[in-house]
Amino acid sequence: MKVLIVDDQTIIRDGLVTICERLPDIAVVATAADGEQALAAVAEHTPDVVLMDLRMPRMDGIEATRRITADHPGTHVVVLTTYSDDESIQAALAAGALGYLTKDAAREDIDRALRAAARGQALLDPAVHARLVTLARQQPAHAPTELPDGLTTREAEVLALMAEGLSNREIARSLFVSEATVKTHVNRVFAKTGSRDRGQAIAYAHRRGLT
Repeated sequence: MKVLIVDDQTIIRDGLVTICERLPDIAVVATAADGEQALAAVAEHTPDVVLMDLRMPRMDGIEATRRITADHPGTHVVVLTTYSDDESIQAALAAGALGYLTKDAAREDIDRALRAAARGQALLDPAVHARLVTLARQQPAHAPTELPDGLTTREAEVLALMAEGLSNREIARSLFVSEATVKTHVNRVFAKTGSRDRGQAIAYAHRRGLT
């Protein structure tokens, strides 16, 4: 797996290089100190995963993530930052990040997040996941009378349960349907909301008041 590390602090970059290069089957192909350097490095090295800081000079991690996911669909982004506020989490997921870790993450957490992202799967820090669940519970309980983007009532229900952190299996049990049926609904939710993954779908649900 080819990894690009992006952080404006040299000591953090060097530390992450050391951590990643000690993980099996992972090679750090480049580092970058800001979003503009990250875009150039992605174009040159086509990494599988970018480990991305958020707050950086010239171009921040949100904008860099947005451009990378739009222009290089084969490259996935995992955010690694000191910030776990609601705005940062939602902005990163909306920009296309598949993973979101805080900088107190252990080496094993980074390893899991990188490998999940390389497979196109989302993996969130437990604290970040807890924040998303809290946000979902703070939203009005009633669903809007007219659903956006052609979502059916059942699809909106599945999306709301996704936003609460339920897996496909747990959603199936909650709605008394098969897991295959849930997977079909999830894929339709992704298509109708323009989401590439669960994280983006959850961010969409929060924006549209569907949770």
